[in-house]
Amino acid sequence: MITNSKLSSLQVMQDAPVIPVIVLNDVAHAVPMARALVAGGIRMLEVTLRTPQALACIEAIAKEVPEAVVGAGTVRTRADAQAAAMAGARFAVSPGYTSAVGQACRDAGLALLPGVATGSEIMMAQEDGFTELKFFPALQAGGAAMLKAWGGPFFDVKFCPTGGVTLQNAPDFLALPNVVCVGGSWLVPADALMQGDWARITQLARDTLNLKK
Repeated sequence: MITNSKLSSLQVMQDAPVIPVIVLNDVAHAVPMARALVAGGIRMLEVTLRTPQALACIEAIAKEVPEAVVGAGTVRTRADAQAAAMAGARFAVSPGYTSAVGQACRDAGLALLPGVATGSEIMMAQEDGFTELKFFPALQAGGAAMLKAWGGPFFDVKFCPTGGVTLQNAPDFLALPNVVCVGGSWLVPADALMQGDWARITQLARDTLNLKK
């Protein structure tokens, strides 16, 4: 049970095999979409800050779907972190990592999954105390083979690969000992949102629960 107490990054990663990466263009879609994912067993919801409506969507989910744990994706600046926290986000996901973003998320009380694509970026995040990281863009940056190679020097780091991950290739990532979960956009297809096909989104969420660690 995830309470309203402060989350850790590991709790965010361990809740389900997949964190949905969500792009919302219409605030009216936010609540029914969140309820559909929760009905399918997915509670950690990453709403990306890629649209003007994103913060309003986070706020609506935080207020109206208490069973969900809503987070903000595409957090790139201190202002992003502050705005996300004000809207009700409880965790943040960034496409890259800077110390400023790391400190901003700490100041705002947000668990952070910092994005990394190189060994140097991993070391920078570790220096600031982050050991649960997002590997992005996973497929383009080397995929499962890269994560396997990192298992030696970065034996104490856990990853959530995101970017190019699908229901079909997710098992390849989840089979690795240093992968806790994956991030994927396939749970919330744009056409399902447009059509209000919440049953389809619930089924897609249920399907991901069969992806065992």
